Amino acid sequence: MSIAGGGLTVDEWLASPPGSYLFAREQAYFDAAVADIFGYHALQLGLEQVDLLRSSRIPLRVQVAPRGAVGLRADFRDLPVDSNSVDLMVLPHTLEFSEHPHQVVREVARVLRPEGHVVIAGFNPLSLWGLRRSIGRRGDFPWTGRFIHLARVKDWFALVGLEIVAGSMACYAPPCAEQKWLDRFGFMEKAGDRWWPIAGGVFFLQAIKRVRGIRLIVPKWSDRAAPRKNLAALPERVRDEDAAAARVRAR
Repeated sequence: MSIAGGGLTVDEWLASPPGSYLFAREQAYFDAAVADIFGYHALQLGLEQVDLLRSSRIPLRVQVAPRGAVGLRADFRDLPVDSNSVDLMVLPHTLEFSEHPHQVVREVARVLRPEGHVVIAGFNPLSLWGLRRSIGRRGDFPWTGRFIHLARVKDWFALVGLEIVAGSMACYAPPCAEQKWLDRFGFMEKAGDRWWPIAGGVFFLQAIKRVRGIRLIVPKWSDRAAPRKNLAALPERVRDEDAAAARVRAR
């Protein structure tokens, strides 16, 4: 049994047995996750070699990367996109290949509109894939990335107002370089969610940007002055002689 290695590029690794094994499961997850998210604008940050927005019903879908033939070239830490304008963002292994992953999370929260969705995939350091990175060579993709613990990603999301609504793990088999060994370890994929649910090679998270408004309840003051009350006139007491004289004149 051999492990994938040898200075593979991203394209080469995607075509290799472990790359095909991993991204077949990631593509299936993203297809299901984005299918029922509606809006007008969707962005995919990174991994432009694959289209993880293909099942989205959002009309404007743009791939973003610092270089290459993409719809928008930009630094993930400083996107040239208006705040509160994007309905969906997908980040396939974007954080572990960024020098400042926390700033990328902040930028995602800025760009997303309230109730907008973000779906991410990340390599799990507490897995056989994480073990391979720790003890093997790191000169090729994906071992050059810095695998981030799931708990830390959750903390980053909470700090910027991204509420996690779903999650999952996949790829429980070791990253074998040969297809026959992946087939032999196929039983681990079937039993993974039941027997070792936190040891998947890759984790998925779905989150929604929550914006909680504050509404002040104040008394309903009136700017108009209170109307003046008209007092009823009191009858004056007429003296007896004046009343008698008045009656005489009236006759």
